[in-house]
Amino acid sequence: MSKPFVHETAEVDKGAVIGSGSKIWHFCHVFSTSRIGWNCVLGQNVMVGPNVSIGDGCKIQNNVSIYDGVTLEEEVFCGPSCVFTNVLTPRAFVERKDEFGETIVRRGATIGANATIVCGRTIGRFAMVGAGAVVTRNVLDHQLVVGTPAAPMGWVSKSGERLGDDLICPRTRERYEETDTGLTLV
Repeated sequence: MSKPFVHETAEVDKGAVIGSGSKIWHFCHVFSTSRIGWNCVLGQNVMVGPNVSIGDGCKIQNNVSIYDGVTLEEEVFCGPSCVFTNVLTPRAFVERKDEFGETIVRRGATIGANATIVCGRTIGRFAMVGAGAVVTRNVLDHQLVVGTPAAPMGWVSKSGERLGDDLICPRTRERYEETDTGLTLV
């Protein structure tokens, strides 16, 4: 594996852990108690706050801030300017750092550009959040959600293809079935 690349304009605080092959581009800031896995890409102006964990193979596009309490598992895609909140009822004049909600984005999930993820939610494995959606509830594995507030619009395969009623991926021909947590590969 190759050493991580950190652009000269990026700030990586002492103590941050960055995996081999990761690339941190212009004007990023990674706080000291955060962990970034192997082969990740952080686009321009990404902020990785304290105590954040980013799994291997994640791609975080430009202008995304990932706050304390957010965990991205492996191979998560965060579109440009998507937003993670960290408290439910913020006020500038009320200190709420002890109220940060835990947000988990499971393996392989995609969050579209300008989507907002309200804290305390879980985005399921290989789920897809449409651009501009506002996620106020948990998203199931392989679920496609869109709108404000985000509502289910169907299912997507591991490769990101929209599934029909037969739940067979048009790209890979893999078949899925419904479970209590969403879809699973048969």
